[in-house]
Amino acid sequence: MKYTIFGESHGPAIGVVLEGVPAGVALDLEAIQAQLDRRAPGKDPTATARKESDLVNIISGFFEGRTTGAPLTMVIRNSDQHSSDYEAIRYTPRPSHGDYAGFIASKGALDYRGGGHFSGRLTAPLVAAGAVARQLLAEKNIWVGAHISAVYGILDDSALQDPEPLKALGDKPFPVLNEEKGEEMRQAILEAKADQDSVGGAIECAVVGLPAGLGAPDFGRNVEGVFSQYLFAVPAVKAVEFGLGAGLAYARGTEANDPFEVREGRVVTRTNYAGGVNGGITNGMPVVFTVTMRPTPSIGLPQESVDLRTGEEVEMEITGRHDPCVVPRAVPVIEAAAALAACEVLKL
Repeated sequence: MKYTIFGESHGPAIGVVLEGVPAGVALDLEAIQAQLDRRAPGKDPTATARKESDLVNIISGFFEGRTTGAPLTMVIRNSDQHSSDYEAIRYTPRPSHGDYAGFIASKGALDYRGGGHFSGRLTAPLVAAGAVARQLLAEKNIWVGAHISAVYGILDDSALQDPEPLKALGDKPFPVLNEEKGEEMRQAILEAKADQDSVGGAIECAVVGLPAGLGAPDFGRNVEGVFSQYLFAVPAVKAVEFGLGAGLAYARGTEANDPFEVREGRVVTRTNYAGGVNGGITNGMPVVFTVTMRPTPSIGLPQESVDLRTGEEVEMEITGRHDPCVVPRAVPVIEAAAALAACEVLKL
């Protein structure tokens, strides 16, 4: 399947066209909406005050409860927009946003309101597409789960060696394995919010049930490469690590290798430091990766920028409603991207 996301943050609607969906799939529309509800704000005090109902409407490729094989188009109407909040930044790009790069790429025609097509708002249709992918994966007993693995240097327990506990986190607004660490993370976010600042963090995600032998070592089919393409399309993602990731730089081979063994009649590895991938190919263990997400660049403190009309350096302040940390609401987004990547690896 291939997806195309359309719309802008403050336009009439956003949505996604998902091509290659198999015909005859009885989609669970409530399950799709449930994934969107996980991403929407309002469930935790660490999120933005913006209200987003994110009600999804399928307008093509679905008839009498089943997919038709035609492109599946899902639309989400926008609401609770405060477009006037962004007039001041029309010609003054916000630091570390897509404003300046988008202004140049669009030849000055960028929809600047709320970040336009660059906005994190566009992750809602991505979640909708991922919710379809999750249902296809479930038919093959494959599931995707994730948790907040870090916020501002505060670390949750790792799921690298045992992703099973991630199954229980789907309904939690602040999905962590260690509640005590989760409360420390919350406090760090709220402190940054009080200071009109923001914090970054990380999400650990696992795809469980992928069989061994998928992928290839070369460009375009390498499993880590396929997943990375989907993950880096999520706003704010700045790093992707598989398995132990950067931690491998601090290990010896004896500490990093995954010994093989036979368990219940199948070949497995005793540990999973490689994150379920060897030579660009799945080895049958859970595919586990961590994404690092930058601090929300929309902060209330004064920042330096440039007036694109005059070329003069100016000081600016960003108004509006923003998440002091995007990580908690991004968990279902990363899961959605992983589900779509898994479908590509499986050639669904």
